[in-house]
Amino acid sequence: MQCITIDRSKMLRDEPHTGHNRWHPDVEPKIEADPGEEVVLETRDACDGQIRFGDSVEAVSRIARGVVHPLTGPVYVKGAEPGDLLEIECLDVIPEAAGWTRISPGIGFLRDVFLEPYLVHWAISDGSAISEMLPGVRIPYGAFMGTAGVAPSHQQLGEWTRREAELRERGGMSLPPDPTDAVPAGGVVAEHGLRTLPPRENCGNADVKQLTKGSRLYVPVAVEGALYSAGDGHFAQGDSECCVTAIEMAGTQAVRFQVHRGEAVRKNIRWPRFSHEGYFQPPEWAAPRRFTATMGMPVTDDGENRGEDLTLAARNALLNMIELLQERGWSREQAYVICSVAVDLKVSNVVDVPNFVVSAFLPEDIFG
Repeated sequence: MQCITIDRSKMLRDEPHTGHNRWHPDVEPKIEADPGEEVVLETRDACDGQIRFGDSVEAVSRIARGVVHPLTGPVYVKGAEPGDLLEIECLDVIPEAAGWTRISPGIGFLRDVFLEPYLVHWAISDGSAISEMLPGVRIPYGAFMGTAGVAPSHQQLGEWTRREAELRERGGMSLPPDPTDAVPAGGVVAEHGLRTLPPRENCGNADVKQLTKGSRLYVPVAVEGALYSAGDGHFAQGDSECCVTAIEMAGTQAVRFQVHRGEAVRKNIRWPRFSHEGYFQPPEWAAPRRFTATMGMPVTDDGENRGEDLTLAARNALLNMIELLQERGWSREQAYVICSVAVDLKVSNVVDVPNFVVSAFLPEDIFG
């Protein structure tokens, strides 16, 4: 068994031999592993320990965003070559004892609505997370790594940098390469490495809540050894992670790799895939036995019908759920956090033009 251990009292910059926070093919591997060998990765939380249990909301405004996300790795998988398909089997995800959820101005799905910072601390034990700031709410274990992926090739690095720059020129939102707080510091990785916020063809920060223990993630290999890294642990999350954070935690992931020789090239697999042979959570949580749902459709508050706009439909479903939770006595900020950690946004239909439907599902058993 191979293992990368860390000191969670220190930031990644103080232990650069354990990981990195930029995607780049020149990041040096930290360990090597054979296919079929168990690998254990100790990981930091998404903000690299800058939010400590009990911190006031002022901690949100002090976060140095250049440290996001501190990843443990890379792991060099022996025999993996460009064109192969890397299979990552998740053997376990073990949480630490505390987590947090934050609302940060300027980011999140409803960033134009929630303009002030907000912070919730969670105590994690016995398979649940509870918070004094959300009395009566108990969120069940559904731990996974929000960020997990392999290194891009130099060609991919250039293509992704170009397309994201073009997006910014069109008025879209993306973060350019920035050496501030990069690990490793200095050199080509810091200057040209890609920020880890968006997922890409190498997977990365996909925030897929179904990648729990027992899941298998399949990612095309772009460089020799694949160079797998992981971090950004989540104790639990709703499908959408709407406020930009789940129940964020430090944690430990155990994985096992298999290399499918030439399969990505042979089958023209460009994007990640994943599977699970069992329930990704106990069935009463994977498909809640008791739920309340709100619908959203692509119609603005002033009555404009924006046909087939799934983003607007999702926004309206979420706003309607927040209103429902406020009717039950929760503050707007509490409701947004509950949505981010427990409410699932699901596409209900994409055929009934002009009004596609997105529904927001609230599992009622998290209360009481």
